[in-house]
Amino acid sequence: MTERAATEAGPQRLASRLMDSGALSSDWLPAYRAVPRESFVPDLIWPGVGTADGGPVAGIDRRSDPEGWFRAVYSDVSLTTQWDDGNHAGPDRGNIPTCSNSQPSMVFSMLAALDVQPGAKILEVGTGTGWNAALLSERVGSEHVTTIEFDPENAATARARLDAAGYHPVTTVGDGSRGRPACAPYDRVLITASLREIPADIIRQTRPGGIIVSPYATEYGGEAVVRLTVQEDGSASGPFVGPSAFMRLRQHRAYRTHVKEYLGGRPWPADGRRTTTCLSPEDVAAWLPMFAIGLQTRGMFPYPETYAAGRYTLWLRDTRVTSWASIDFVPGAEEFEVYQSGPRELWSDLGAAHTWWSGQGRPGFERFGLTVSPDGTPWAWLDSPQHPVPAVG
Repeated sequence: MTERAATEAGPQRLASRLMDSGALSSDWLPAYRAVPRESFVPDLIWPGVGTADGGPVAGIDRRSDPEGWFRAVYSDVSLTTQWDDGNHAGPDRGNIPTCSNSQPSMVFSMLAALDVQPGAKILEVGTGTGWNAALLSERVGSEHVTTIEFDPENAATARARLDAAGYHPVTTVGDGSRGRPACAPYDRVLITASLREIPADIIRQTRPGGIIVSPYATEYGGEAVVRLTVQEDGSASGPFVGPSAFMRLRQHRAYRTHVKEYLGGRPWPADGRRTTTCLSPEDVAAWLPMFAIGLQTRGMFPYPETYAAGRYTLWLRDTRVTSWASIDFVPGAEEFEVYQSGPRELWSDLGAAHTWWSGQGRPGFERFGLTVSPDGTPWAWLDSPQHPVPAVG
């Protein structure tokens, strides 16, 4: 297929797939057609970083492979556009992806959840490449859209793309978690980076009845998009609407202490207490159980150390650097060796959280919800705010 043919066929083919899946609704189709994704994607991209297979992903350069570039742009995958906060250059992938043009099905699913009405005043946190800001500007008018980006280089290139496409929203370089009070109050807030907590400033800058749509990640792991409605008393509450896997807002990144600090310089298992378990690490490794465990636990995070032949050790550590656990997975085994150390028995906490989730029928993302009280305290619930998720540990 020639570059011209790919340019003509790709957008329509992707639109059809998105509409068939239900991600792209008819009311967003005119904006999709008016704002080509290609106009908000740089020449060098890495498609599909963060996909389930976890394998290496090669960069594609439009200048040397225009057909491959167009195929990637009009595929339903995320496109990484920056590595390591801009400290990486060249065609090879870096260490940590730090900016992307998001997966189209996720983009339009979140826009649908935002329930944008004509004339709504909208705040976007995380300009990224500028595609979301352009779609919103096309829908409600540039004068109603404010977008914030922390990275100055990303902000500048997004601004140039927006100008070239004829859109002129208010653009700001700064900490998106603090919002932009000068343009508040907002009717809708769209956050395009993963959060560990919903910023109080964002809630305060959203009018009562306004909606906040954001990826929400637990400290343990797992992530889903939450749709919060701001209440008259300053609280915000609403359901999760589906799983997600966004890059973390820079102000919400976690920097972990190496496991050797937990062992106190001693070889494993140091002073670990040995037990066994029939709960396989594989049963708690998927995104949904990680999310359910994370909603119940606090200050605990996992790390898998992999070996040959499918074996691995699942490490659990607490953020206070007082407790750790290790669970050895061996394919085909029915019982697994556990070591725990410190005042908190982390594997026991994880097991209790998994038991509760299993006892509720292993509910999916959409049965969970989140409430943030007026003082900023968050609490998760199952099915309704009257049924809070228990706290473990």
